[in-house]
Amino acid sequence: MASREDDDDFGWRGVGTALGALLAALVLVAVVVFLAMSSRARDEAVAAERHTYDVTLLTRTLDSSIARAEAALGRFVLDEDVKTSGNIYYSQWRLAGTQLQQLERLVAGDPQQSRRVDQLEQLYQRRGDEFALVARATVAKRGGTGYFYGAANSDTGRDLSAKLAEIATSERRTLEERMAQTKIFAARTQRLTEYLSILGVIVGLGAIFLGWVAFRAVRLNALARRLAETEADRASALEEAVRERTQELWEANQALKAEAAERLAAEAQLRQVQKMEAVGQLTGGIAHDFNNMLAVVVGGIDLAKRRLNGPRREVQHHLANAMEGATRAAALTRRLLSFARSEPLLPERVDSRELVTGMSELLDRTLGERIKIVTELDADAWPVFVDSHQLENAILNLAVNARDAMDGTGTLTIETANVTMAANEVGDVRPGEYLKLSVTDTGCGMTDEVRERAFEPFFTTKPIGKGTGLGLSQIFGFAHQSGGEVGIESELGKGTTVSLYLPRTEAVAPVKLHPQATGGETDPTVPGARILLVEDDPRVRAATVGALEDLDYQPTSCSSGAEAIELFDNNEFDLVISDVIMPEMTGPELVRILKARKPEVAVLFVTGYVGEGESEDLIGYELLRKPFTVGALATAVASALARPVNEPRRSGGAAAAG
Repeated sequence: MASREDDDDFGWRGVGTALGALLAALVLVAVVVFLAMSSRARDEAVAAERHTYDVTLLTRTLDSSIARAEAALGRFVLDEDVKTSGNIYYSQWRLAGTQLQQLERLVAGDPQQSRRVDQLEQLYQRRGDEFALVARATVAKRGGTGYFYGAANSDTGRDLSAKLAEIATSERRTLEERMAQTKIFAARTQRLTEYLSILGVIVGLGAIFLGWVAFRAVRLNALARRLAETEADRASALEEAVRERTQELWEANQALKAEAAERLAAEAQLRQVQKMEAVGQLTGGIAHDFNNMLAVVVGGIDLAKRRLNGPRREVQHHLANAMEGATRAAALTRRLLSFARSEPLLPERVDSRELVTGMSELLDRTLGERIKIVTELDADAWPVFVDSHQLENAILNLAVNARDAMDGTGTLTIETANVTMAANEVGDVRPGEYLKLSVTDTGCGMTDEVRERAFEPFFTTKPIGKGTGLGLSQIFGFAHQSGGEVGIESELGKGTTVSLYLPRTEAVAPVKLHPQATGGETDPTVPGARILLVEDDPRVRAATVGALEDLDYQPTSCSSGAEAIELFDNNEFDLVISDVIMPEMTGPELVRILKARKPEVAVLFVTGYVGEGESEDLIGYELLRKPFTVGALATAVASALARPVNEPRRSGGAAAAG
């Protein structure tokens, strides 16, 4: 019985052992399977991380290539060196295209990223078109700088960088998710490894009964350790690769910063070159024209001095030449001030139909009988608020240019129309309602190059001595100073149309500016009138006192506002003649003080230049511009003395015109 019990116990023990061994084998197999699955999942997560790093690095590299292409294009615009700067721009842009194709292949398995890359390709094509336009303009020498500034400020560049950033951001989010998965799989693998080690210990304790099971468990344990070491080595290698990629990204970022600084320096240098070019052109033109006019003045005066004892007619001839040269110099100064927008406008409500109709006789006399003048004036033309004298000068300048373009024979058409303009529809015009005043000729027309340079100061296609090149520049300055714009349409062999766009107004603010007549009858004088003359320049003061004495006035002169106030308090004066720009106290400031003490005193301002903020202080008073003749001075003094003293003042402290 005992033997049978022992056998039965051995049998049950054997069965138990076999079942235990089988269970241990199943557990071991399960652990190995789970370990293999975890390792494969971790390998996939690591590969996904590597893919994310590749995509992120490629977006940074693509952005850097585009930036280098833009910087090279900027240098190409500056030095126009096709072989160096141009080739660098072309190669960098082609490299960016190749990198974009690589990026498209990398994200082919991600529908969302593929859609973003498609949008990036569209922006890349659009940016390429903008850069190509700049390159063509630079090669053709048609002002590539303006196109480059337009491309630099285009929204396409910002959209392109934003789209690259969006792709990189999406990949970074994906990278974070994949790194989290990698950590989960690594922890799971670690736990399974620990379970496997425990199972190995259990199998080792039962090695006496299950030797072959223990042996296999040891082998599996050794294999698991080797796999763990391999994964550790791979993790170290991956960490080193990440460090290398990070270093590459940092170096690329430093290169981008350096290129950005270089581009800013190039832009500053370009602005300085353009400014110096404009200053040099303007200075050269002024020096040339003023030297010619001063030669006439100096030569005429010198010849008159040499012939003072000779025939009177010859002396008068030379003095007349000197006066003509001085008058032309004064006209050039006014044109320069108008071009620089430093000459203030004294605007009034102007009806274009009445103004053009009133100029018909002047235009006929100026252009000659061989020019046919046609007017097409809108009966309902909107009124404008401009300086009528400047507008007349602009129309007259355009008519004279048209006559020269038609070689003295042809048809000149002056047309007005009401138009509504969109922003930048013509030049820098602002949106709104405008009166369009057009002057059209049937002359030779302009080439594209001439039309682009038409408004440059001292640029002219006329022969030497036939023009200063300031006519269209003056018109350009007048239009912009009046809040409008000017445009040119021209075709070779068919003629040219120059259009002034002046903003519509309903304001009514008449202003009087005394004309500087050099001849003809003057207003009646008031003999013996007491005049206080305030002029800081001693030569101008002496000449003006002499002229006033010749006109039978009683002038008292001084050089500053403080002296004028002292004289005014101790004497009686009928008229105050004051320069506008003086040190310590300006003319308008002096007049406000004198008017407060004696409101009925008459005032005449004399000036050669008025700043932007001072023209409002002159409204309501007579104004005489330097240089002036004795006749112009007599007319201005008589008009100032005849002006009513009780005229109402306009709001803001300026006097209303009578």
